[in-house]
Amino acid sequence: MTPAAVRARFAVHAAGLRWSDPVVGVAIRGDHVLEPGTAPPSPPLIKAAVLVPLIDRPGGLTVLLTQRTPHLAAHAGQISFPGGSIEPIDRDAVAAALRETEEEVGLPPDHVEVIGRLDTYITGTGFEITPVVGLVRAPAALRPDPYEVAEAFEVPLAFIVAPVNHQRETSELRGRMRTYFVLPYEHRRIWGATAAMLVNLAEVLAAAG
Repeated sequence: MTPAAVRARFAVHAAGLRWSDPVVGVAIRGDHVLEPGTAPPSPPLIKAAVLVPLIDRPGGLTVLLTQRTPHLAAHAGQISFPGGSIEPIDRDAVAAALRETEEEVGLPPDHVEVIGRLDTYITGTGFEITPVVGLVRAPAALRPDPYEVAEAFEVPLAFIVAPVNHQRETSELRGRMRTYFVLPYEHRRIWGATAAMLVNLAEVLAAAG
């Protein structure tokens, strides 16, 4: 899939939506959706934003992900998108996602063309996440923050959009049974909220064409 095709599909997906809160027409997803009878966490939720970076490489588009360092208080060691909490200094979710991405991996905002968003995602740990989608000119080199990011790596978009790679697993997490998406890529397990947002990305790219 080319950058032009991705732009076109997000243009269709975004038709009639607005970025302000609440966003009309944007669905709410979350850890609770895969578990019938499970309610989302009670408000107040921590508002956060992540960037879903689609990097334009000669061999095709890739998705940039990070492996979090093991000492972090939240989601230590997990695979995630660059991003974090929306701070008072941020104009909106887009500004927060771009700021956090530059802080975490050194990707300048002027390398990112924001083309849309995915559905709001609510985690079982109490975060309300806005996933911002951007096309990225391949940077000369990323500079991951060693405190937060153990590794930054890329996954081919072709792998992400293939439904055969969208697996579901059930296991006991934090004292209760949980069902979640898993995308096994090479030696990594992309799971939980990150995997669910990648499935959402695949659905948008499939449905909007």
